[in-house]
Amino acid sequence: MAEAFRKMASHIVGYPRMGPKRELKFALESFWDGKSSAEDLEKVATDLRASIWKQMADAGIKYIPSNTFSYYDQVLDTTAMLGAVPDRYSWTGGEINLSTYFSMARGNATVPAMEMTKWFDTNYHFIVPELAPSTKFSYSSHKAINEYKEAKALGVDTVPVLVGPVSYLLLSKAAKGVEKSFSPLSLLSSILPVYKEVIAELKAAGASWIQFDEPTLVKDLESHHLSAFSAAYSELESALSGLNVLVETYFADVPADSYKTLTSLSSVTAYGFDLERGTKTLELVKSGFPAGKYLFAGVVDGRNIWADDLAASLATLQSLEAVVGKDKLVISTSCSLMHTAVDLVNETKLDDEIKSWLAFAAQKVVEVNALAKALAGQKDEAYFSANAAALASRRSSPRVTNEEVQKAATALKGSDHRRATTVSARLDAQQKKLNLPILPTTTIGSFPQTVELRRVRREYKAKKISEEEYTNAIKEEISKVVKIQEELDIDVLVHGEPERNDMVEYFGEQLSGFTFTANGWVQSYGSRCVKPPIIYGDVSRPNPMTVFWSKMAQSMTARPMKGMLTGPVTILNWSFVRNDQPRFETCYQIALAIKKEVEDLEAGGIQVIQIDEAALREGLPLRKSEHAFYLDWAVHSFRITNCGVQDTTQIHTHMCYSNFNDIIQSIINMDADVITIENSRSDEKLLSVFREGVVYGAGIGPGVYDIHSPRIPSKEEIADRVNKMLAVLDTNILWVNPDCGLKTRKYAEVKPALTNMVEAAKQIRAELAKAQ
Repeated sequence: MAEAFRKMASHIVGYPRMGPKRELKFALESFWDGKSSAEDLEKVATDLRASIWKQMADAGIKYIPSNTFSYYDQVLDTTAMLGAVPDRYSWTGGEINLSTYFSMARGNATVPAMEMTKWFDTNYHFIVPELAPSTKFSYSSHKAINEYKEAKALGVDTVPVLVGPVSYLLLSKAAKGVEKSFSPLSLLSSILPVYKEVIAELKAAGASWIQFDEPTLVKDLESHHLSAFSAAYSELESALSGLNVLVETYFADVPADSYKTLTSLSSVTAYGFDLERGTKTLELVKSGFPAGKYLFAGVVDGRNIWADDLAASLATLQSLEAVVGKDKLVISTSCSLMHTAVDLVNETKLDDEIKSWLAFAAQKVVEVNALAKALAGQKDEAYFSANAAALASRRSSPRVTNEEVQKAATALKGSDHRRATTVSARLDAQQKKLNLPILPTTTIGSFPQTVELRRVRREYKAKKISEEEYTNAIKEEISKVVKIQEELDIDVLVHGEPERNDMVEYFGEQLSGFTFTANGWVQSYGSRCVKPPIIYGDVSRPNPMTVFWSKMAQSMTARPMKGMLTGPVTILNWSFVRNDQPRFETCYQIALAIKKEVEDLEAGGIQVIQIDEAALREGLPLRKSEHAFYLDWAVHSFRITNCGVQDTTQIHTHMCYSNFNDIIQSIINMDADVITIENSRSDEKLLSVFREGVVYGAGIGPGVYDIHSPRIPSKEEIADRVNKMLAVLDTNILWVNPDCGLKTRKYAEVKPALTNMVEAAKQIRAELAKAQ
């Protein structure tokens, strides 16, 4: 019996939801467009869940999660479970339906969506709960129990997963208009009764394990936060009686105080730790682990696509076995596998050598079980040998190393790569050349990606159309986008990026040291999927990447046309990055490649160049002690890209969907001429830093409307936002623009929204002129 258990002592924190062919994405978009019913959507979801559970069961995984599948994100699912629906959605109680659920996520014709932000330091997003002292909670979504029963009916006994009550509140924000002194954590006693109801239903249905995800435990918490964990799980103890309880953490080390609090919870049976990113946690476990408790050891990386070093992981597990006991050690992924691609089997065109170095979600499930078997004395020698051979191949492959690139990156040391003049002097020189009005209008880069446009790119890649046909089609699309912007009277134009499927993929395809998958899709938010490039070696730019299209677009208009680039930090953070050298070294290599592109754009007559750093904040480490080092090399990387341009060349950057207030000084230190930044969906909290006295002298465009919602803002609403900005920012530095690129929207939404944006800017210009 013990041997049978040892064979199955394996666990998966979570699994990708979209499906190997993005089945859920297309089902969601069909439902949102009114082309299919809720029943059609649920049929796709049911089939995907069944497939995922069967795959893990067939692989021999013992602890298979349920309730990790979501139509949008797991935090929004918890908001629905608790009935914490903001009043503006006019929900009247009962089981929350898809209309209310998606209105919170995406907004609707009359009300905006809730705020969206990044899930810790990943490119995944979640909908931020809005709570107030008056928020009433009730058990309003039975998703957890329904999915548990669904799996059980298929013969799979799962571990239901809930976002833990303390992390849910710590990830929440105070609703608009609530007193600043209010803390969502004060509502702990109000949400626990709902958790008790959910637990009771799961117990009654036969659940023997339950998993609470409490990832905030890896952050820098204060004593009252830790007290909340103790209070919550003490209050739940009687409800949890008879259940095995796993508290799962991930993405970083658990600080010593948090580790002590967590391992002291008497109602908890098992603790899950990320031992891939949490090497210090490993030492905490070895120095003291509570007797009789389970350790779910996250040794297989859930956030990257490299094959695990099975021999090293096995050695780690063997050392832990001596600490926690043979029957109390469970092998796990470091976090949910939703952050990696689905299945390497789908990659029929990937280079065989590089493919041997990789493991996607399906392969990581096999790795977890192989480690469990090896630990039980049933090691698959052939599997381990193949793994060792693949790792050796990667270490010795000549395609990984480029000495010229390494020398150039090493030579960067000793300079901060700042432009020679101050930003105010540069802005004066640029204005003389560009002659822009006050409150200049622009967009962030992309325009709607139509079905026809995607067809053209797809056929060109499949060699079904010639290069000439492709070039003509893209030229026609650029011409259309330029004409639309001129008709709307936008001041600084973009070419719409019709040649690009993705802002990182496009550049990675043209840089050495990168490779690409055909189906390596990863969910970013809702139905939005990205296909991160894989950085396997040293990075360089063999040829210009955007100059041809940018020069073509500029030739179509007399107005300034932005050259559109993705910055080195964002390319890094939105890729699967090599793990055989420090991330900053790879980032510097990318920065040098982008620097060459910037200089070629300038030489080609492009006067405004935007270098997006949408993911700079996202990569900020979760622990404050690590912030300074990251921000130093990240900001330096950005400055490297544009340190050599003339004063008259205007450098823009863009950031989106993160909390920027705590890194505003680093943003200033980037020394960009203009920054456009998300603002509208986060209740304009960015503006608070300027109200508090931060002086910003460069151009800045806090977004005036949320592009991730189909809702069209009125001219009056946009004008109101601009006036709020003018209360804290000088007129001569403020730009008017959307929150982000427009590729996910339809022209029927984009044209009226941009019309209202331009009209609002013109109205305020007239009011300011009249006031003078």
